Amino acid sequence: MLTPTADLYDRYGDVLGSCDTQLRQFGATRAFAGPAVTVRCFEDNALLKSIVAEPGEGRVLVVDGGGSVHTALMGDLIAGTAAANGWAGVVINGAVRDVTALAALPIGIKALGANPRKSAKAEAGERDVPVSFGNCVFTPGAEVHSDDDGVVVLPVDARE
Repeated sequence: MLTPTADLYDRYGDVLGSCDTQLRQFGATRAFAGPAVTVRCFEDNALLKSIVAEPGEGRVLVVDGGGSVHTALMGDLIAGTAAANGWAGVVINGAVRDVTALAALPIGIKALGANPRKSAKAEAGERDVPVSFGNCVFTPGAEVHSDDDGVVVLPVDARE
């Protein structure tokens, strides 16, 4: 059983990053947690797609899409790959598509919103770099927790 994000905040206080961005739930799994893998990409999901094709091992992919909802960074095919490969969840500072299909997939998915428009496929972006949105910094390996209350991140050096 996962510790609720509110309880984590009560335990760690300001050591715990709490993402102010109001992300919506899209996946069938409403609460998820795991070590962060990060990617920064803007309206281009090729790098994201290649990452979720790897074994997830219970990790959480944190995607900084620059807050753009102009194109979707994840749809049902990429999310299905992530679920099949053992990713615990995906947090996207951007948009998704195929919302009805995403709701049936056994993975946590949080994003800003939805847009049916496809993204570019130029493989532009950076992997395993600190990303920041919602007054929260997500570093590779940090512990990300997500539930209906929000998304929090425990830095690597703050773990008990």
